[in-house]
Amino acid sequence: MRHFKAIVEYDGTDFAGFQWQHGARTVQGVLEEAIGLRTGQTTRIAGAGRTDAGVHALGQVVSFSVATRIPAERMALALNSALPRDVTVRHVEEVDAGFHARFSASSRIYAYLILSRRTPSALLRRYCAFTPFALDLQAMRQAAHYLIGEQDFAAFANELTDEQTTWRDVSRLQIRGRHHLILMRIEANAFLRGMVRTIAGTLIEVGTGKRCPEEIPEILQSRDRRRAGPSAPPQGLFLLRVRYGARRIGARHHSEELSRWLQR
Repeated sequence: MRHFKAIVEYDGTDFAGFQWQHGARTVQGVLEEAIGLRTGQTTRIAGAGRTDAGVHALGQVVSFSVATRIPAERMALALNSALPRDVTVRHVEEVDAGFHARFSASSRIYAYLILSRRTPSALLRRYCAFTPFALDLQAMRQAAHYLIGEQDFAAFANELTDEQTTWRDVSRLQIRGRHHLILMRIEANAFLRGMVRTIAGTLIEVGTGKRCPEEIPEILQSRDRRRAGPSAPPQGLFLLRVRYGARRIGARHHSEELSRWLQR
């Protein structure tokens, strides 16, 4: 058996999410089907992030093991020839048996894109949230400051289990605006289910003046999902990158990568 790590890009619009579901079209499902077609083997892949329906990825990471003679440098080409147009394998490399896309990761980086103007966009509707209201970026940045660090994010989770810890370490949360587009970029060791979209929805409410930045510590302390804002729409969310080990790449690189992708 050989072990592989792949970086995957996908448009999540027409998927029921990343994780395999019976009777539904998922990213995991089409990837496993492509691997089976090109290697002749059935395998289960592991993903670094279980993105929900409608959520996109520029840098999802998956790991899988198969017995194949396909060279690692040609594996991406082989898989892409069997994949639908809304999923692309960007890079594949061979790794040791101990590598796991999810459990070996040291952090995940997500971006959330918002279009803030009077009218929606026919072109960007699949890739950003829309609000007709002007957003106060300074207030949003002030609120974001309270979310940095290792804290209990139970109030920002949509789904929890009894055994699950709700403490997460958010290392960076940046908000940038250019013309009518606002980009929120967040990095943490891991995320709870729905955490990024709930943070985005709460910060949008701060930006519109519906709530003040100083409410964020009270929301965190409450551990009550009802105290936070609504979940922002899925189409604005992107899994940008997954980090392993001590690798660090500047925030500018990620923002520029998303900008280039939107301009293609």
